[in-house]
Amino acid sequence: MTETLRFVLGDQLTRSLSALSDLDPEADIVLMVEVGDETSYVRHHPQKIALILSAMRHFAEELREKGVTVDYVKLDDTDNTHSFSDELARAVKRHKPKRIVATEPGEWRVWEMMRDWESDLDLPVEIRADDRFYCSRDDFAKLVDDNKTGRMEYFYREMRRRTGLLMEEGEPAGGAWNFDEDNRKSLPKGLETPHRMRFRPDAITEEVLELVAARFDNHFGDLEGFGWAVTREEALRALRHFLKDCLPTFGDYQDAMKTGEDYLFHGLISPYLNIGLLTAHEVCEKAAQAYADGEAPLNAVEGFVRQILGWREFVRGIYWTEMPDYVESNFLNAKRDLPAMYWGAETDMRCMSECIGATRRNAYAHHIQRLMVTGNFALLAGVEPRQIEQWYLEVYADAFEWVELPNVHGMVMHADGGRLGSKPYAASGSYINRMSDYCKTCDYSLKQKTGKEACPFNYLYWNFLIENEDKLGDNHRMGLIYGSLRKKSEAEREEITRSAKAFLDGGDWP
Repeated sequence: MTETLRFVLGDQLTRSLSALSDLDPEADIVLMVEVGDETSYVRHHPQKIALILSAMRHFAEELREKGVTVDYVKLDDTDNTHSFSDELARAVKRHKPKRIVATEPGEWRVWEMMRDWESDLDLPVEIRADDRFYCSRDDFAKLVDDNKTGRMEYFYREMRRRTGLLMEEGEPAGGAWNFDEDNRKSLPKGLETPHRMRFRPDAITEEVLELVAARFDNHFGDLEGFGWAVTREEALRALRHFLKDCLPTFGDYQDAMKTGEDYLFHGLISPYLNIGLLTAHEVCEKAAQAYADGEAPLNAVEGFVRQILGWREFVRGIYWTEMPDYVESNFLNAKRDLPAMYWGAETDMRCMSECIGATRRNAYAHHIQRLMVTGNFALLAGVEPRQIEQWYLEVYADAFEWVELPNVHGMVMHADGGRLGSKPYAASGSYINRMSDYCKTCDYSLKQKTGKEACPFNYLYWNFLIENEDKLGDNHRMGLIYGSLRKKSEAEREEITRSAKAFLDGGDWP
């Protein structure tokens, strides 16, 4: 009889995982399953499916090489029930364990499944905390009670103090908590971007790619060109490449965008963090060491660390303290359907075409492309939150609900009424022009503010302010812009509204 059956999920590919911490290779079995439920609850980008399945298979092989018995159920196994709960029940019948050990999952729907396992299986089930994060779910809940999670900035400062990262004698390195003002430069002409490390598929990955191509060829996204790391060793190489070749310049240009440049100086490691090939601790510590060693400037290192120690930890905490009701809010009462261009329909908007095209090719777009282009458009157009949330969850390799939902629901769509951010991240075409070269080759005119030839972001921005004035007009961070709106004549406001309606409805222009 097996002593312990240890269930490892596809985003828990970490040897130090709490469920494996006291593993006895002589008495325990690790269970890993590829199930249809997880590939189809939304229509994931094919590269995302391939990344997770290949990484799972490689992780299982690494465990076996260390003498661990792994019961692995593949997606195309004929007896596969394609459900976590049912596959666990089958494994219990096969191995007759005395108990089951798992690490808490990243998504609410899986957490609800797990809580039924003990009664359904009539076996002790131990669900351990996921200690790969700096801030546990319980710790975050205590910080909520202590009023320390009202804004990410204050939570981030608390985490800096707790960890000592980028701290010097109890004070933030450089005398400031963040260096955002130094991190908003547009790309200068002639600046060379680094060649980004990609990985050639091995035999295991090739087998997975064939499976994904056969089963998910009708999902949005290209499978050709897959080059993600699928092992711990490869992920570490990708991290070293970023730290050496990209981090020194990352800070200056982290908000920049450029036609044909899908990656620029960004980390490209979020998929590896979110499936467990890398841990937040090691990534932040190595970045901080790069600053200490004089290999990267403080503005770059702090900006990068904040994305992980601050924002990533914060949105996870929001997810687990606010769910399941969080997803139901729709503060701005947005109800429009997601436009077809998000799924690849042609558009004359160069910025949207570039960002959605990169998403299709790579299952990736960097944070400004997501927030200030595709997200900004969805916000200004009044897209129904659940539709744009599902899109982000489907199309990005690093998207899991715990990180995707708060980012989109709260930060992108302001659907939570300000729990995540104090104001909407709304912007006109001027911001996109300042941070990119997209507008230079766009068919729309940035200078024109209304009418058929105008950049849609221009009139959509002001129309958004008009439509939501009753809910946002008293927001203290939007006082200046609403002051400008109130100076516009009734005729100007009507022209803005007409232009927005004509564009969004796709009908005849006035």
